[in-house]
Amino acid sequence: MALFIGLMSGTSLDGVDAVLARFAAESATGQQILGHAHTAFPAELRAELLALNSAGANELHRAALATTELVRVYATTVQRLLADAGVAASQVQALGAHGQTVRHQPQAFGGPGYTLQLMNGALLAELTGIDTVCDFRTRDVAAGGEGAPLVPAFHAACFADPAVDVAVVNLGGIANLTLLPAHGPVSGFDCGPGNALLDAWCQQHRGQAFDDAGRWAASGSVNPALLASWLAEPFFTRAPPKSTGRDLFSERWMQTGLQCLAAAPVAVDVMATLAELTVRGVADAVAALAPSTRSLLVCGGGAFNTHLMTRLAATLPQAQVRSTAHAGMAPDQVEALAFAWLARRFMARQAGNLPAVTGAAGARVLGALYPAA
Repeated sequence: MALFIGLMSGTSLDGVDAVLARFAAESATGQQILGHAHTAFPAELRAELLALNSAGANELHRAALATTELVRVYATTVQRLLADAGVAASQVQALGAHGQTVRHQPQAFGGPGYTLQLMNGALLAELTGIDTVCDFRTRDVAAGGEGAPLVPAFHAACFADPAVDVAVVNLGGIANLTLLPAHGPVSGFDCGPGNALLDAWCQQHRGQAFDDAGRWAASGSVNPALLASWLAEPFFTRAPPKSTGRDLFSERWMQTGLQCLAAAPVAVDVMATLAELTVRGVADAVAALAPSTRSLLVCGGGAFNTHLMTRLAATLPQAQVRSTAHAGMAPDQVEALAFAWLARRFMARQAGNLPAVTGAAGARVLGALYPAA
C-alpha cells in the first residue's frame, strides 16, 4: 500500500482541494481516501489569478508572485491535511499538484500551442518535504494532444460499469465530460462552461461568490434568444478531441451574447439562462455522442447546485442523474484524487493520458518530478 496526495485548484478559483489517499500496490482501482482538506483562496490572490487569465501589464512579474502565494496555500493545505490524518510527510510517496491554469491554447499558432499552469514544484517540495509531481498537461500537448481533460482515465478506473453506459461530468469552472460505454472505448472532452460564468454573474449582481444551491437561477426564466445566441458558439458543435477554458468562455464572451438582445435583460433571467447553458452543454453532448447513457455521475462544485442537478435530470430523462457520492466518492474530492492517481502513475512510469481523449500521438507518462531532497 502506498500513500499519495492530490491537489487541485480549478477554473472556478474557489480554492484548493487536497486529498490523502492510500492505493493498493498493484491495483489500478483500489484506493481509500484517508483525508480531505479545502482552503479557500484569499480574496486578493483569487482576484490576481482571475486577472492573469487575460493580458495585462507586467504579467511575468505578477505571475511569479502569484505562483509563490498559490504554492504557499497548497503547502498550508497539505500540512493541515497530514496533521488531521496523523500522517507524517515522510510516509507519503509523492504528491500530485495540478497548478492553476491561466492560459490554455493547445494546437494553436501553427504548432502544438501551449497550456500554462502557475506552479512552482521546487518550492512545494521544499515547503512540504514531499516528492512533488506537477506539469501534467504539457507532455500531452507536446505529443499533439489537447492536454485536457486528463481525468477520463481516472474516471474509467473508478466509475465504469460493464452492465450500463455511464457518463461522468465534472462541473467545475469549465464542464468536462467522460463517456464510459459498457462495451467500447472511453471518450472525454470539455463540453462548455460550468460554474465560471454563473459565479461571475452572481458576484456582479448579488455580491456573492456563487449562487447557493442555484436558488437565484431557479427563480428566473430562461431567455430563449439569449440561450440561442450563446449556443451558436462553434465550440459546442466541434467534434472531440477538444478542450477549453476561460480563454474562450470569459466574461467578455458572455457580454457579447448579451449584446444580441434588443432590450436590457433582467439579471435573474440572465442567471437562469447561464444555468441552462451549462446544462445544455452537457445534455446536448450526451444526446449526440452517447444517447444510450443510463447513468450520469456529477462531481465538482456543480454537484451541490440543486438547480443544475434538477435541470440535468429533466433534460436527460433516460439517465439517472446523481452525485458521485452515490458511487462512493464525494464530488469535491474526485478531481484532487485524480491527481494523486496521476502522481502514482508517474512514479510507476505508467502513462496517464488517453490518446483517444486528448488526441495525442500516443500514451505518455505525464508530469515532472521535484524531489523533496
